[in-house]
Amino acid sequence: MAEHTNRTPIVARMQIITAMVAFGTIGVFVRFIPLASSEIALWRGFIAFLVLSLFMRVTGRYSGLSKYRSELGKLFFSGAAMGFNWILLFEAYRFTSVALSTLSYYFAPTLMVIGSFIVFREQLTSRQVLCFTVSTAGLVLIIGVSGGGSSDLVGILFGLGAAVLYALVILTNKATGAIDGLTRTWIQFAAAIIVLAPYTYLVGGFHVLELDRTGLVSLLILGVIHTGIIYYLYFSALAHLKGQQVAILSYIDPIVAVVLSVSLLQESITLLQLGGGLMILGATLLNELKRRPVRI
Repeated sequence: MAEHTNRTPIVARMQIITAMVAFGTIGVFVRFIPLASSEIALWRGFIAFLVLSLFMRVTGRYSGLSKYRSELGKLFFSGAAMGFNWILLFEAYRFTSVALSTLSYYFAPTLMVIGSFIVFREQLTSRQVLCFTVSTAGLVLIIGVSGGGSSDLVGILFGLGAAVLYALVILTNKATGAIDGLTRTWIQFAAAIIVLAPYTYLVGGFHVLELDRTGLVSLLILGVIHTGIIYYLYFSALAHLKGQQVAILSYIDPIVAVVLSVSLLQESITLLQLGGGLMILGATLLNELKRRPVRI
């Protein structure tokens, strides 16, 4: 019995590490999918919804869905925001490097602190004010030294837009009742599909059947592995780890993204931009050490 107890956190840590490494590679795979960002987001959600539906069936969660009826409105709203969050992040990848997109996106926790202060009237601590200041200064460094000119700036702004929607999703989740992560995500994916399907049709239509083998395989990996299986691993591990452990391990994601951006995709990043990114990540980590982050 003692052996099992000791092994469970180890397995959970490996699940989180696996999830974070996978999340850090998303930008690379998106680069090989020649579809509009809205269509990539739609198929990502649809494929992942099918995968999570299987996990919902295996774990017997369908029988408990009726008790969440009162929360469906909030979950639908957050699911729609999640879908457009993906669109903006994928657009960021198109206009700037994966590294700068990811570092801009990680400004989201700072926005969540401000959002909690405005929406939930949570009192700001001196640590939070310090972290907000440092994180904002880091963002200014990233924007101020954009070597790619207007294209980089547009990409960074898309990344920030995605960060705003990420913060909105988390704040909305915070306002919902006690729902396990898998069920919440499954409902949100359903909502994202409902919203993204007509939106994608109106802005450009569906072209998934025109994908070559590389694009199709990349899309399947994005949907099945990155968003279906990895999300399940992530949420099933949270119950076995402390919030501080999850917060620290979460920073594997941007590190992997930056390394792959520079080494594999041959994208450039200046020392000042890297310094700004480290300021954002460091300030966010300091602020989140006693919080449990939720990945979308």
